[in-house]
Amino acid sequence: MNHIYPIFDTILQKHDKEELINQKGKVIWMVGLSGSGKSTLARATENTLHQQKKLTMLLDGDNLRTGVNNNLGFSEEERRENIRRAAEVAKLFAQCGVITICSLISPTKSIRQMAKEIIGEEAYFEVYIDCPLEVCEQRDVKGLYAKARRGEIKDFTGISSPFEAPESPDLRLESGKKTIEECHQILVNKVLDITSI
Repeated sequence: MNHIYPIFDTILQKHDKEELINQKGKVIWMVGLSGSGKSTLARATENTLHQQKKLTMLLDGDNLRTGVNNNLGFSEEERRENIRRAAEVAKLFAQCGVITICSLISPTKSIRQMAKEIIGEEAYFEVYIDCPLEVCEQRDVKGLYAKARRGEIKDFTGISSPFEAPESPDLRLESGKKTIEECHQILVNKVLDITSI
């Protein structure tokens, strides 16, 4: 491709950066209800990968909503924009060869499809943290489900807002049946496999 400014013809490509750090850039898009274990698994996986000298970035609702998404609420339109921005940021990290772990509820099929299209099919790896709603409610350390049941939180996923379970994720972890440690080991092994050069 010819550009007006020749510098663009010499921009380093994704594979150049992947070779430098000896890993493939991937976005590990972790989907599931609040309380399913997404954040716990994401943090544990990032720590294990770091110990194995892998370059990672963890993006979750908390660090995104205190920064790049701090002007967004929880309406359907704002949730979509939250995911769109998260996907754009994740794409930039993956293009630099970074293993980017996104821990986001991503409640609908259309939202996840949008994220996949932004990131690109080759880099996007969807992990469904499958946990029954009743188990998530039992684990509710922040008391969010109880507040949602009392009507104190509107549009809460799984209670007053829908959650469409992924039909064909790249990896499904049954965190309601397996221990977090078992899920963690399966996830780490898979991530190492798909990011190895």
